[in-house]
Amino acid sequence: MAESFWVDQEFIKQEYTAHKLPKGDYENCRFVDCTFAKGFLDNQNFVECSFEGCDFTNTNIAHTIFNDISFMGCKMVGLQFETCNPLLSTFQFRRCNLSVASFHGMSLPQTLFEDCKLHQVDFSQAQLKGCTFHGSDLKDAIFVNTDLEQADFTSAVNFNIDPSVNHLKKSKFSKDGLIGLLKKYDIVVT
Repeated sequence: MAESFWVDQEFIKQEYTAHKLPKGDYENCRFVDCTFAKGFLDNQNFVECSFEGCDFTNTNIAHTIFNDISFMGCKMVGLQFETCNPLLSTFQFRRCNLSVASFHGMSLPQTLFEDCKLHQVDFSQAQLKGCTFHGSDLKDAIFVNTDLEQADFTSAVNFNIDPSVNHLKKSKFSKDGLIGLLKKYDIVVT
């Protein structure tokens, strides 16, 4: 069965839980208020696409290519990003709920997480050099053997990062955020 190619298309308020998004290559496409929740978005190719207000809760994204993709206001709870194709994977996340998602072992340099809910997200063993977490809530996010060199946490909240098991060279933190580096010591800062 031949795969299809879509370019410069808009997909608005489409439901892809019962019926799968047609397999193919999507370039410079825009998806607005679409529902993929608990569905299958595996083995797809997305290049320079944007997803706005979409629901991806527990969606299967195995082997999918996401190249230069922007997610805005999306619900992405429980997504296993490490199952997607790592080839050219580049993302931007703005105002997204990525709680319980996993980026375990991924290489995501310069990725933007802006005003995102990142509760219990697994960033262990990920390469996050130069990532930005502006205004994001990292409650119970997992950072173990994570490369956070030059990452920006200056306006992030609720993070708990152990400097002894993560690479933090030239990472940026606000003075108020320094407590997130000291939590393992159970000290009181006033």
